[in-house]
Amino acid sequence: MFQVQNISQSIEVLDLRTYRDLQYVRNTESLMKVLNARLKVVSESQTNLLNRNFQELKEKMNELLPLIPVLDQYKSDARLILKLKEEVRNLSVVLLGIQEEMGAYDYEELQHRVMLLEQRLHACMQKLGCGKLTGISNPFTVRASGSRFGAWMTDTLASSTENRLWYMDGYLNGRTVREFRSFNDFVKGEKFVIYRLPHPWAGTGHVVFNGSLYYNKYQSNIVIRYHFRSRSILVQRSLDGAGYNNTYPYSWGGFSDIDLMVDESGLWAVYTTNQNAGNIVISRLDSQTLEILQSWDTGYPKRSAGESFVICGTLYVTNSHLAGAKIYFAYYTNTSSYEYTDIPFHNQYSHISMLDYNPRDRVLYTWNNGHQVLYNVTLFHVVKTSGEL
Repeated sequence: MFQVQNISQSIEVLDLRTYRDLQYVRNTESLMKVLNARLKVVSESQTNLLNRNFQELKEKMNELLPLIPVLDQYKSDARLILKLKEEVRNLSVVLLGIQEEMGAYDYEELQHRVMLLEQRLHACMQKLGCGKLTGISNPFTVRASGSRFGAWMTDTLASSTENRLWYMDGYLNGRTVREFRSFNDFVKGEKFVIYRLPHPWAGTGHVVFNGSLYYNKYQSNIVIRYHFRSRSILVQRSLDGAGYNNTYPYSWGGFSDIDLMVDESGLWAVYTTNQNAGNIVISRLDSQTLEILQSWDTGYPKRSAGESFVICGTLYVTNSHLAGAKIYFAYYTNTSSYEYTDIPFHNQYSHISMLDYNPRDRVLYTWNNGHQVLYNVTLFHVVKTSGEL
């Protein structure tokens, strides 16, 4: 039943994430219809309009024509979401019936239906593809626990049926990682496994990716890849020139010099070097060897940033870790360009010490003054039109 609830919640996230995009699409469709009607009128009676103006109108319409398949795809996706929601409702009713009358239904068949439904949901989410951040939802507090600073996360590359969650309290010299079997266990604070790291961590910029924990080793600029299953370090490597020991932290301090994160394309590191005069550097890392694949100097001073996260190769930076914070700066690695933004979000507990995007769940995980909080994100998507679900 909890798995079905997870699917239902994911669908609501999908609804919320695409709402603004769909509104834009509907407005665009109306504009195209009006423009197309005007063009037909003008085509039939060009004497009422100067030729140059007619050509401008025609060119504008031609620019909009490629949006037609995008509009159709969004309509198709919206219908699919509604269908999925109906299936979840039906399945929930059946499962509630099972709770009342055990043995009346085939459990394995129902479990198979749940798995298929979850696979279709994630396929729908992945089909939306990458996009540009346009909004952040109100916060959802999952739990209040731990100290003022810390990190919590799920595996960004885990399958849709994997629900484990990791919890790391504190920002300095910690070694204890708690692994919860599911969100439900985490909320209850029960059924967890403890890992004792060989080396302590610094900061809160940790990330779990494909079964391994990536973190900054205390009093160094070394990044460690720790494998949970073998309980061992697979690789460790220095980020050449990267500041550490509170040399170039975020505005809140906390030895946050090196921030590791994952997006749709893989592993990233955000840090600063003396050569970059304290400005944020973002580097793509090889997740196996931790070698730097490519780096960008964003030009944004790290001490002026509250936190940062990466979505679809774009680094988003907040202007504060306190109340009133907003997404203030975006750096696009695909074009090596930047822009100043104004995307507000509600900093409910007034002191963010960890803010990470999870590309699997498409939400922001936040540690806010001893509270573990989630935010949904709204992206303006580039829809993948090839293939069917």
